[in-house]
Amino acid sequence: MNDSFLKFLALTKGAGKLIEGYNKCEEKIKHGKVFLCILSKSISENSYKKFKNLCEKQGIEYIYDYNKEELGSILGRKEINVLGVIDNNMSTRLMEIYYANQNNRG
Repeated sequence: MNDSFLKFLALTKGAGKLIEGYNKCEEKIKHGKVFLCILSKSISENSYKKFKNLCEKQGIEYIYDYNKEELGSILGRKEINVLGVIDNNMSTRLMEIYYANQNNRG
C-alpha cells in the first residue's frame, strides 16, 4: 500500500476512531459525533447527495474519493462505501495527508 492516506486511515481504525457503514455514519453525523466523512466513488448518486447534504448541514468535511474495494481492503472488509472519523485530531491529519497527496498527483 503506497497511499499514505489509506495507511493513516488503517491506523485510525486500529485506534477505534473510525465508524463504518451507511446507518452508523448517518446517525453519528446527525448527532455531531463525526469530524470527517469519507465516501467512496462507488457510492450511489442518491447516497452521495444524502451524505454530502448531511455533512454540509453539520459543517463536516468530507472526502469523495477511492473506490469501495480500496477502502474496504485496508479495513479488512471486501468493500465499504461510507466511513466516519470520530476523532478531531485524526480527521485533521487525514485531511492534511489527503490534500498533500492531491497536490503531489499533479
